[in-house]
Amino acid sequence: MKILFLVYHGFSEVSGISKKIHYQVKGLCQNGHEVYLCYYDQGQNGHWQRQIKVYDSQWSIDNEQCTTIEDFGTGKMAGLRQRISYGEVYNYCISQGIQMVYARCFQNANPWLNQFFGRLKKASIKAVMEIPTYPYDQEFEGFSRTERLQLRIDQMFRKGLARQLEAIVTFTSEQHIFGQRTIRISNGVDLESMPLHQKVDTSKDLHLIGVAEVHYWHGYDRLIAGLGEYYKTSPNPSQRGERKDVFFHIVGGVWKSEMHDDEHAPGFAELIEKYCLQDKVVFHGQLFGEALNAVFAQSAFAVGSLARHRSGISDIKTLKNREYASRGLPFIYSENDSDFDQQPYVMKVPANESPVDIARIVAFEEQLTMTPIEIRQTVEHLSWKEQMQRVVEQAYHQK
Repeated sequence: MKILFLVYHGFSEVSGISKKIHYQVKGLCQNGHEVYLCYYDQGQNGHWQRQIKVYDSQWSIDNEQCTTIEDFGTGKMAGLRQRISYGEVYNYCISQGIQMVYARCFQNANPWLNQFFGRLKKASIKAVMEIPTYPYDQEFEGFSRTERLQLRIDQMFRKGLARQLEAIVTFTSEQHIFGQRTIRISNGVDLESMPLHQKVDTSKDLHLIGVAEVHYWHGYDRLIAGLGEYYKTSPNPSQRGERKDVFFHIVGGVWKSEMHDDEHAPGFAELIEKYCLQDKVVFHGQLFGEALNAVFAQSAFAVGSLARHRSGISDIKTLKNREYASRGLPFIYSENDSDFDQQPYVMKVPANESPVDIARIVAFEEQLTMTPIEIRQTVEHLSWKEQMQRVVEQAYHQK
């Protein structure tokens, strides 16, 4: 089957979202589909363009078919044009015999996008839209006026967009979103891309790792506050007897609003200063490849989301949880995730504002007997190949 995978932005080597999209494309290809990845990025001439890369069933790019289908020029007007111009995408779908469109939601419903999906429906091209997190309205709190205006426009038109779709793909248990039926899947894994973790010696110290483009719903402030309380009674490790030194490594971009107190949560900087944790919390910035693997290699325990409740979400199947398990690391989170809630290598904490009990993490890691390979084996069924084929089958063959 010919499938157009529609994305409204470009890609980055350090972005988990970018990696996920390419793994999804790979999963579709592994099922024998030909995938046309359509995205918005800068071309070599500096212009913003709608581009398409074609992947065959072996997940290899046909370089002769890497095509620019529309050039939007430069400046702010280029961004505006790409939000209202979908005619060339439609024409490309028709000319190439596209049978299905898989679109990734960008909170960008508007009359022009709705019209595009309406034209696809009239042409008998099946279309589904993935909503990575739902609900998402509260994630815009504290964002700029322009971004909140974008959400307002989306709120006005998203139900109309949903009516033009075959289904909405979700990682929640919701059976309907915006009045449309859902296809419920899990975020997948690509085991080939994940190095298997090698156990490290934690007899003297314990290194925690959290990887994210950090927002308030990740709740890392809860972990930092927990570290503060852990060290508060006995700041000097030599005075704590057998208690370990614990370090928290944060990998990824950190918004300024997360570093300093705001309406959502205490700021990292304030907490670090309050508890004198300057040498216990390490900010690595954005990493990928061997640099990222090096931080993982020294860590024995991973940190997932600790505050999804702040954005109104209680049930979600996050990508990061699956990546941690794929590497073979135990981890912690606060939401409900049916794929992991009962796993012995997962530590759950309440979905509230309390500091995380670091001593409990230390004890949990010490008593865990599962090996990295045993942890990895629990997610082998969550391959992107299986998850994406479920989407195709339920979208294209079921009503």
